[in-house]
Amino acid sequence: MATPSRHGRRVLGAAAVMICIFLVAVAPVATAIGVNYGTKGDNLPPPATVAAFLANRTLIDRVKLFDNNPDIVRAFAGTGISVMVTAANGDIPRLATKEGAAAWVAANVAPYYPATEISLVAVGNEIMDTGDQSLIGNLVPAMHALKAALDAAGYRRIRVSTPSSLGILVDSQPPSATRFRDGWDVAVFAPMLEFLRKTGSPLVVNAYPYFGYNGDTLPYALARPNNPGVLDGGTGITYRSMFQAQLDSVYSAMKKLGFEDVEILVGETGWPTKAMDGQVGVSPAEAAEYVRYLIGEVGSGSGTPLMPKRTFETYIFALFNEDLKPGPVAERNFGMFQPDFTPMYDVGIMKEAVKTAPTPAVPAAAHDSNATAPTQGNGSSSATASARPSEDGSTDKTPEEAGGGEAPSSPKSEPAVGNSSEAAPKGDNDDGGNSGKTKPEEGGAAQPPASEASRSTFPVSWVLAMALPLVVLHV
Repeated sequence: MATPSRHGRRVLGAAAVMICIFLVAVAPVATAIGVNYGTKGDNLPPPATVAAFLANRTLIDRVKLFDNNPDIVRAFAGTGISVMVTAANGDIPRLATKEGAAAWVAANVAPYYPATEISLVAVGNEIMDTGDQSLIGNLVPAMHALKAALDAAGYRRIRVSTPSSLGILVDSQPPSATRFRDGWDVAVFAPMLEFLRKTGSPLVVNAYPYFGYNGDTLPYALARPNNPGVLDGGTGITYRSMFQAQLDSVYSAMKKLGFEDVEILVGETGWPTKAMDGQVGVSPAEAAEYVRYLIGEVGSGSGTPLMPKRTFETYIFALFNEDLKPGPVAERNFGMFQPDFTPMYDVGIMKEAVKTAPTPAVPAAAHDSNATAPTQGNGSSSATASARPSEDGSTDKTPEEAGGGEAPSSPKSEPAVGNSSEAAPKGDNDDGGNSGKTKPEEGGAAQPPASEASRSTFPVSWVLAMALPLVVLHV
């Protein structure tokens, strides 16, 4: 075969570059999206089956556990999926000691790492919401001791943090005015953020637009195009995504303490497929809409108005519907999958085409974004929030149940960062601690539209089949 001429080589090189550019343009964008893997169900598949499913059939490359179950941690060995494990709330006082931290690492990290890629150890779950002064006082010392124990064992790449609900904030409207709760700002979060900055670990927050919406603000919570949004008078920014507003509220609180450079990781966020009968905005369609927005938002790398071009490692709540969870119906229906791995909706995270779970027909009014949410006992219009027993048997009350329409001033009430009067969640806690979510209840369901991501991916063979004739013609 004759050697191509210089002109032919130039054309060939140019064509090759064009092929590469086209392949990059049509390739799916890798996103920092993971999923929370809870286990409060009596019908869930074995951990090894779950790990194989995620690794082989989905694009999910990271999971967050609410405990350090050895069977689950071991199941992810060799899968390429990174795992965030959680030390139980009750372990915190012991973890605050050098001996206790070293023992925990020896028992819960050494047997599995690095075969299982443990990316971060979460020290408890939503500790500030527990009101337990022993846990709160030992939280930052436990983070220090655990990181020192990990480093001493040679596991320097494993980060250490602790998930918090948005209840750590006050003045959540507008985002520019937000700060950490008085007392906690100096005593807890300043030293915590100093630790996170020094170790390169993120501040983990659980952000749920679902708990901040009502019938009028559903388009804002779902970040629908052309929704009117909410103006922040302090910055002149109009937010058209409650999720972005929540993240910027956290950023503002951090900036007021001088730690705006610390990374933010979203430990939990999601939308249920079922809740209270007649509740506006809850079905597989809205759940798919929110998660599809979330994947696009996180994958775009555009950041938020106050944090442009930042990326946020984000974990969707949750992998499965969990039928043993207490509290409102929605609490058991945040899953992206049924226990048999049938997707509740399609957002393009499967490696092959899938059939979603069948859903019953619902009245058209159930999807009317202009309708009002169910009316509360105090006459306000908001998404219904119900009391949920905590893991220790106590009960978290909604503002209405506490005796009025206003949220209590206790640190255990979480502000809804957005245009809503509803109390936000307490966060999930599958590790046996004493924190619980306060969630709205049951609603209808509708078949979601097909994923846009699944319609925009072109096979490499198809691309090459089109491009190679062009190369030949120019050679």
